[in-house]
Amino acid sequence: MMVMAVLERPTRFNEIKRQLEGVTQRVLTQTLRKLERNGMIRRRVLETSPLGVEYSITPLGESFRDPFTRLYEWTVEHSDDVLSAQHEYDARRATG
Repeated sequence: MMVMAVLERPTRFNEIKRQLEGVTQRVLTQTLRKLERNGMIRRRVLETSPLGVEYSITPLGESFRDPFTRLYEWTVEHSDDVLSAQHEYDARRATG
């Protein structure tokens, strides 16, 4: 859902890809299609040469921005705790 975080304004595909460093074109395309299908974003073909595609957030997607932001902040705040729990779990599994 990080895609929605970069949609502050209508944004072209390549700009989204640049902002989400490390994401592959395939994964980004799949994610955008799912978000469009679920009504979270809108896709618009631009009659430019070459053709361009622009994505924007819908009212439904906008309504998800606040809960998503809180979830993201929680993830950042607790990432060390989650990693510690994963290491402990992995260590127990390796010895048991």
